[in-house]
Amino acid sequence: MTRKRQPYKTYTKEFTLEALRLMNESDRPASEVATELGIRRNQLYKWKEQLESKGDVAFSSKKGRPLKENQSEVTTLQQENDRLREEIDILKKAAVYFAKELK
Repeated sequence: MTRKRQPYKTYTKEFTLEALRLMNESDRPASEVATELGIRRNQLYKWKEQLESKGDVAFSSKKGRPLKENQSEVTTLQQENDRLREEIDILKKAAVYFAKELK
């Protein structure tokens, strides 16, 4: 009988850094800290290795292909454009409504 594999869990950067802080600053063994946090001991060591090798960018939450240079600005402008179009539609409907009332 085959065992189903657990889905991957993703942890926030804050959780990861706090777990590493607990492991480094407490007198308790890593296995005890890991059990308390509900993770495996080897995960703590992997995170420690990643932090030492990559520094601050080790646990960035962004996955996948990096955004192009202006992509975030383009996305913001598209959202603003959509919002303004909705406002225009509402104002057009209001103008028609009030024009009928004046007659």
